[in-house]
Amino acid sequence: MGQHPKNLVLLCCDAFGVLPPVSKLSPEQAMYHFISGYTAKVAGTEMGVTEPTATFSACFGGAFLVWHPAKYAAMLADMMEEHNTTAWLVNTGWTGGAYGTGHRVSLKHTRAIVDAIHSGELEEAATAKSPVFHLQVPTECTGVPSNLLLPHTQWDDHSAFDDTLAKLGKLFHDNFEVYTRPDARVDRKLMGRILRAGPVLP
Repeated sequence: MGQHPKNLVLLCCDAFGVLPPVSKLSPEQAMYHFISGYTAKVAGTEMGVTEPTATFSACFGGAFLVWHPAKYAAMLADMMEEHNTTAWLVNTGWTGGAYGTGHRVSLKHTRAIVDAIHSGELEEAATAKSPVFHLQVPTECTGVPSNLLLPHTQWDDHSAFDDTLAKLGKLFHDNFEVYTRPDARVDRKLMGRILRAGPVLP
């Protein structure tokens, strides 16, 4: 009933503590992360979960999809282009380490990030490219410590950060295999564009 949005926020909760609290996504990255529908289960959320477990749900509603997820992603990208919409990945999960070691991104900082998205501040902010996922990460945001925006600066053990980031990247890769099977009814050229926007493993 209202206007089309100028900003699209994809939400995740990264319990591995390696994704930035906010990233600006290219249209291809928006399609990739929309299809992935990533979040993580942590101990206490379900019986039998004792450590962070990556969870993926295509287009954040995999059980209800009729078409191949890439079709919905392409529709999303077309609407974004038509209405000049910018996509963001906002992570409300952990930083400074994985669940049990690090700490949760505070609600205060998440609110400041969302406010900066809607005010247009982050659209104009300088960015740095994150490793593996190659996300464009704003380096400054009003109300948020600059070092919080860059996850590797929050970890004491940088080698452990690199290993955990690579592990999460592989989980994304493994999850995407089901969408690229030879029998999948999907536009191969489109899927190639989407796959190139995913994590690049070391």
